[in-house]
Amino acid sequence: MQDELTQQVCAWLEGQQQAMQDCLEALVNIDSNSYDKEGTDAVADLITQWLEQDGITVIRHQRPDSGDILEAHLGGTGQGHVLLMGHRDTVFPTGTVAGRGYTQQDNIGFGPGVADMKSGLVMNCFVMRALSRLPTCPLPVRALFTADEEIGSPDGRAFIEAAAQGARVALNVEPGRVSGNVVTGRKGGAGFLIEVTGKAAHSGVSHADGASAIESLARKIIKLHAITDYEAGITTNVGTITGGVSRNTVAPFASAQLDTRFVTTAQRDQLYKAIEAIIAEPDIPLLRP
Repeated sequence: MQDELTQQVCAWLEGQQQAMQDCLEALVNIDSNSYDKEGTDAVADLITQWLEQDGITVIRHQRPDSGDILEAHLGGTGQGHVLLMGHRDTVFPTGTVAGRGYTQQDNIGFGPGVADMKSGLVMNCFVMRALSRLPTCPLPVRALFTADEEIGSPDGRAFIEAAAQGARVALNVEPGRVSGNVVTGRKGGAGFLIEVTGKAAHSGVSHADGASAIESLARKIIKLHAITDYEAGITTNVGTITGGVSRNTVAPFASAQLDTRFVTTAQRDQLYKAIEAIIAEPDIPLLRP
């Protein structure tokens, strides 16, 4: 019986390749940065439409400050469900699609978020749609579509934890590896905002009276990046920096955003201590001699 159901699902999916490509193009051509509620909700609108047209129950949790949360339910309720997960947000700034929308060369699609992870969203939608065509779904299936994964799921985390309760398996449709291998674990991560205060001065006549926050931050960035240990699975990356007021002013302030990844909680604790020590150390004197 299980083999027969599997064959029915696969047979329907085999005929949906063009429909999947069309849906992928539609999703990629919507800007949906993590902070773009309008964009992430527009993606949610399409997903809801696709699922509800096949009679799949969709629950939409309205969120005031971030993209809404979608839950789709199929095959009854109860313990031991299968959980499909995916996020609708991308890292690309709003406006990216206008200059670099969806394109396709042979069997490869290109565009902002095409791999991470709008193709995964399409996959989950079509799996749910395929299962909905069975006389009975053998297991309860739930799909969760969040909107803030790329910034650490500050709003979505509670929904993820709730949806995972009692699940017999959770399948997150993030992209796999270049080799095609399935990913069975993810690193831990944490982000930091680093703010440095210096002392302003004219960069010509009174350069020695100033203390550059940008210089101090640059020195700290070198030390922070040196923590990276590829063999241990630890990485640090300053992804954005800002600071200063003008070209001819010694910078009175500077800031940076630091991303960290680690494998174990012990590594995390050691990493935090190393970061704290680097931040606490004065890299340049506030007043030069």
